[in-house]
Amino acid sequence: MAAAAFEISSPVGVIAGGGAMPFAVADSLKARGLDPVLFALKGACDPASAERFRHHWITVGQLGRTMKLLRAESCKDVIFIGTLVRPALSELRLDWGTLRVIRRIWAAFRGGDDHLLSGVGRIFEQQGFRLLGLKEVAPDLLMPQGCVTRKMPDKDASADIARGRELLAALGPFDVGQAVVVIDGHVVGVEGIEGTDELLRRIADLRARGRVRAAAGRGVLVKAPKDGQDLRYDLPAIGPRTVEGAAAAGLSGVAVVAGNTVVAEAQAMIEAADEAGLFVTGLAS
Repeated sequence: MAAAAFEISSPVGVIAGGGAMPFAVADSLKARGLDPVLFALKGACDPASAERFRHHWITVGQLGRTMKLLRAESCKDVIFIGTLVRPALSELRLDWGTLRVIRRIWAAFRGGDDHLLSGVGRIFEQQGFRLLGLKEVAPDLLMPQGCVTRKMPDKDASADIARGRELLAALGPFDVGQAVVVIDGHVVGVEGIEGTDELLRRIADLRARGRVRAAAGRGVLVKAPKDGQDLRYDLPAIGPRTVEGAAAAGLSGVAVVAGNTVVAEAQAMIEAADEAGLFVTGLAS
């Protein structure tokens, strides 16, 4: 969606988890003349980076405190961004605002990550906030369509990409991982709760132990949102570390859905891929 077609109120509340993406979003907002306010999750968000922006520290389970702070900062528009290890319900430090909706929180926990995030998002919406996604807030951080590297996928890689997309579409209703590794038409790894980086380490280990016999430089990491996923939450993400993992796993490249995949440190990612001789391509949705 073009920025001109969607009006965002300022300031924007950025509920910030781990990784570089919350700060990339905040920088993108500032570049567009919007004022970000970070609501940084303790134990996940980087303290040094958070200091660059107006911010408040919150803990998982403090819905009441978070909403009170959002209102005090006049944040009507909110985005959830960044990594966060899914907590056990017993680990949450619940405040009164959370206890008032505990039955809905419990229901949200009884499902996959997308079910949980959508459930929490609905609670915010019912309290008058508008939950936005990267398409509205920071479209410049999304993967474009087409190959962004010098190397391009060949016929074999294209066949592996198609196979990977078919599998991810089939897995979508089960709300599991967003990534799969396919080598010469064979599915050799599916992302689970461990995440993409660990999936790629697993493939590298399988190669080292001789369980994957295909020559290095074959196979593709394919990432795509789950079928029916609320695209405001937990979009697939790639960056330089993804490329490094794919290279260590002996793959030929990375394929993701354009417009529905977050790219962290795009220039560094492209440079790393070119140096390693890998392709990175954005697929039509």
